[in-house]
Amino acid sequence: MYELLDPMKNPVTYAAPFFILTIFIELGALKWLDHDDNVTGYALKDARTSISMGVGSLFFLTAFKIATFFGYIAIFTYLAPWHLPTDTWWYWVLVTLGLDLGYYWHHRFSHRVRIGWAGHQAHHSSEYMNYGTALRQKWNPWFEFFFWLPLPLLGFAPWTLYVAFGVNLVFQFFVHTEMIDKMWRPIELIFNTPSHHRVHHGSDPEYLDKNYAGILIIWDRMFRTFTAERQRPTYGLTYKVDTYNLLKLQYGDYLQMARDVRSAHRFRDKLGYIFGPPGWAPAHQVGGKDAARQLAHEAEHAGASPS
Repeated sequence: MYELLDPMKNPVTYAAPFFILTIFIELGALKWLDHDDNVTGYALKDARTSISMGVGSLFFLTAFKIATFFGYIAIFTYLAPWHLPTDTWWYWVLVTLGLDLGYYWHHRFSHRVRIGWAGHQAHHSSEYMNYGTALRQKWNPWFEFFFWLPLPLLGFAPWTLYVAFGVNLVFQFFVHTEMIDKMWRPIELIFNTPSHHRVHHGSDPEYLDKNYAGILIIWDRMFRTFTAERQRPTYGLTYKVDTYNLLKLQYGDYLQMARDVRSAHRFRDKLGYIFGPPGWAPAHQVGGKDAARQLAHEAEHAGASPS
């Protein structure tokens, strides 16, 4: 537990000053350097909301660490057939790769399953793409527990999972920008980059449910969820948010999901509203309030978008 809560063992602690510095550098670049006019820049209310979400997420991430740590410890202690040595270089390569793969599948779940999307959509609610948006973190990380479970079972010490996740978060901060164009081709081939992540934040039909990568884009290439950036994305959700209220942004989708479940008459429809894709509705209700989102997802999954 000491290793878990010690801020000096968290990579984000060391990166935080650089996050702030990078935001100021991006602001300066937007103001003083020549750049394409097709950049979203910053808006005060939007940036303030993103930063507030980031500050709030520190509390929820700490609660997540404490709540999940004991489960991981039990699995690591009583079920893991071996314990890998944490004092070797290859251990840290493997745990970083393993967590990044788990992150890919959790991220994909968060976009494809409504109860996951209800928590994750807050991160996508901004219509701006900048380093401030990178701080717009969700307050509901609970499903990550299930996607990390294989790691302690394979002998990775639980406290190291949180260190690797910190590295993953730090890396992802720097892909939230429009100021960096496509990078050297080998980097674009292997790593998540600003270009790849701009696609992920796009609400255009051809960009929906693409590029889930944390650090390595190779997972998207392997599992056929990769799409290259072909034109500048339209950022945000597929519907207008029109609020800066933190509670509505973080929990509004949960409330709407609860209303839909309560209004459903059949048990399978109740399950569909929870575990179906975002925008799902029973067949007899298609054409209602969620039709646009449902049809967009259906078109994407039917192959309407290039991949």
